[in-house]
Amino acid sequence: MVEQTLHSLSQFLPETTLTITFCISILAGLILRNKPKVIPVISFAGILLATVFAVRQMGSSQAVFSGMIVVDPFAVFFKLLVGSTAVIIFLFSIYSQEVQSTLKRLVEYSSLLVAMTLGMFLMAGAVNLLMMVLAIELTSLSSYILAGYTKEAPDSSEASLKYIIYGALSTGLMLYGISILFGLTGATDVYAINRSLAATSVNSVALLIAVLLIIAGFGYKISAVPFHFWTPDVYEGAPITITAFLSVASKAAGFAMLIRFFKISFIDFNLLAAHAGGVWGLLQGFEWNKILAILSVLTMTLGNLVAVWQNNLKRLLAYSSIAHAGYMLMGVVVLNDKGLAAVLVYFMVYLFMNLGAFYVVMLVANKVGSEDIDSYKGLGYRSPFISVAMVVFFISLAGLPPTAGFIGKLFLFAALLDARWVWLAVVGALNSVVSLYYYVRVVRNMFLRDPEGSTEPIRFSFPQMAILLLLLVPTLLFGLFYSPIVELANASVLMFGVR
Repeated sequence: MVEQTLHSLSQFLPETTLTITFCISILAGLILRNKPKVIPVISFAGILLATVFAVRQMGSSQAVFSGMIVVDPFAVFFKLLVGSTAVIIFLFSIYSQEVQSTLKRLVEYSSLLVAMTLGMFLMAGAVNLLMMVLAIELTSLSSYILAGYTKEAPDSSEASLKYIIYGALSTGLMLYGISILFGLTGATDVYAINRSLAATSVNSVALLIAVLLIIAGFGYKISAVPFHFWTPDVYEGAPITITAFLSVASKAAGFAMLIRFFKISFIDFNLLAAHAGGVWGLLQGFEWNKILAILSVLTMTLGNLVAVWQNNLKRLLAYSSIAHAGYMLMGVVVLNDKGLAAVLVYFMVYLFMNLGAFYVVMLVANKVGSEDIDSYKGLGYRSPFISVAMVVFFISLAGLPPTAGFIGKLFLFAALLDARWVWLAVVGALNSVVSLYYYVRVVRNMFLRDPEGSTEPIRFSFPQMAILLLLLVPTLLFGLFYSPIVELANASVLMFGVR
């Protein structure tokens, strides 16, 4: 028992590092009350170290803590994604007026960001449904507070309250679904659930209800329709740094759990052995991929159509984020190695282009004091570099060449067509066309409208531009040289689910 625990702890270094960092940040905040700016440095260093430890886990594949958590390339990929996002968010925070204007609360801000990152690391590797719920709650409880961090803002407290209500409801639904599934299979471990469904026949109606309730919990984390209602208000009311973190890292961790649950619980491993790419097993006769296809269509369509009417950039990007969740669900519908690799490639490029768009919104809001689309009129003349960068990020989000966003969608659509989901690929392509409209609205205001009010140039510091280049260069580079991220994605899904 002791040896097993010590072995598990040796494979748990990223999470252990984050736990220690969280505790040190809290204690340092109490000791160094007059030096709050030290705490973000400690938190940043802890997350960076945890990400390095995650890199060292690449290639490992084993279960720890009695099979509650696995350390495999798939989990490591999402840990790297979440860790990288957290590191970038700390860089954002240096230049965020919303964060820097509340120095007294920097301890809570930094510590809770570490706690959120820890929760997402656990979500990436959880293979037990109860562990998944605990990881979601750790992430959610931290994010509820951070969503209302700028409590001086009128919409901040409202955002936090709505987030809590929807989060509590989705967690309750998920737990009820888990209880039904446990009653049917006698297991909460996804591998044991698979074995039970393969060996015995269960009540079809009860199984359908249980899985739909569990999907509600996953859908809430990834902002899928109809579990998306919290997203626009929370994204608008939260600080831009937290909004950006939720839009990438929280969504990535949710997708990691969703994929692991469906890929392992419902795949027929006999078919997996016969078909190297892996196929839907259709255990118990359910075609779960059709349910996910419907969710995908609803999510991308509603997200894009409602984004057309938004005038606030944070709300516009919130609905854009919902639409992108719909695109990524297309890869989950396929659920073979090619489809999963496409989702991972998309997430990698989504990190740069989405964080880049939010970063530009933050920089402009710091200068003009508004996130409204009208405040971007004439921005192309007042700050050409920032405006061109925003155009690149929007082109990438729309999925146009030669940006990384085009590569992400190319691999998704290729996986769909290869699996003969032609109608879903057509719906995705049409939605991409719709998304062009609301992105072009912002571009039109920047370059084809005269400035309102001041026409003075807007200047930014060299470090601010350096962070922007950190996101802009990969957005362009991976559109031309995408082999490294494709190889990483393929390696991350290799033998995924086999134990």
